[in-house]
Amino acid sequence: MVAGGNRPIRAAKNATKTIPIVMIGAGPDPVEAGFVESLAHPGGNVTGLSTFRSLLGGKRLEMLKEAAPKITRVAALYGSGSGASVLGGKEGLPVVARALKLTLQPWEVRDADDFDRVFAAMSKQRPDGLWVHEGRLTSDNQKRIVDFALKSRLPSVYAYSEAVDAGGLMYYGADIADNYPRVAYFVDRILKGAKPADLPVEQPMKFELVFNLKTAKQIGLTIPQSLLYRADKVIK
Repeated sequence: MVAGGNRPIRAAKNATKTIPIVMIGAGPDPVEAGFVESLAHPGGNVTGLSTFRSLLGGKRLEMLKEAAPKITRVAALYGSGSGASVLGGKEGLPVVARALKLTLQPWEVRDADDFDRVFAAMSKQRPDGLWVHEGRLTSDNQKRIVDFALKSRLPSVYAYSEAVDAGGLMYYGADIADNYPRVAYFVDRILKGAKPADLPVEQPMKFELVFNLKTAKQIGLTIPQSLLYRADKVIK
């Protein structure tokens, strides 16, 4: 079985303890999520690729601050049930925000019908930046989030590069196109008799930084040239 994303991987693991499962882009730490015993020695019927999206949240906040140095208040938008991964831990977002001298405004969206309420309440708090957590709810509603950021003239950073194609300002994370071909390696090894327990989980080898300059112009932001030189993709 090949499964992508936190919920599908968990559902597959709960469904069988014997059929091999190859992860594609597991967002959370697969060890903390209970998918594998360790990255080097998975120990069960699950192995594959982990993009560690959730562990890059602090870095995305740093990149947002670098792209828009004047921001001081950042709204952190996340789906229901994701609060612990956003706000907790020694490397949680609040720790990074304090180091950057940013005021973090956490906003939880419970379901698809909750966005209008959250956007209205968020506007009253007057953030000057938007950080969007990964998750099914934010991914499925990324166009609504992007449109809100544009309308509010908020510099925004996302956990999915597709959001930048849709009009979001920036993305930083694993180069998914570079990592996904490795899925074939795991499938091939397993079909030839290898056990998932013996195949180490692979981490991203390549990361990408993407900007949408059309969006930057629309919200009145000039991204530092030094940062654009480091970009892997720039949408003009």
